[in-house]
Amino acid sequence: MDVMTIGFTKKSAEKFFSLLGSAKVSRILDVRLNKTSQLAGFSKKPDLKFFSTKLIGAEYVELGDLAPEKEMLRRYQNKELTWQVYAEEYVNLLARRRVEGSLNIALFDRGCLLCSEDRPNHCHRRLAVEYLNSRWSNKLKVTHLF
Repeated sequence: MDVMTIGFTKKSAEKFFSLLGSAKVSRILDVRLNKTSQLAGFSKKPDLKFFSTKLIGAEYVELGDLAPEKEMLRRYQNKELTWQVYAEEYVNLLARRRVEGSLNIALFDRGCLLCSEDRPNHCHRRLAVEYLNSRWSNKLKVTHLF
């Protein structure tokens, strides 16, 4: 089962939607905590729903269970947590939420986890897909788009 991840930061709308279209993404899986900030530009929730359908024929799906908690994210952004500690707390959060049992794996087939970070190395979208893959017997073939 092919699944992708992408961040919108440092990408024009043209680059962003070209990457998604080239990867033949069928649904955008929004794992962000903040979906309407000014920084989001073309990826604000209402605009993204419209553009994804009209430009690439992809469904928009919110996956709030994969978003970090507000306080956890705030502490990381304020450098009160290192990446390593944030990552451990986030994975523990996914385990407490038992997301592997509440999410339908079929959603991830040709799906693309969306967050803001340009690259996946320090982004919770990568942690989320790695966590799910470890629980779903490595059924996900993951590609990071950037």
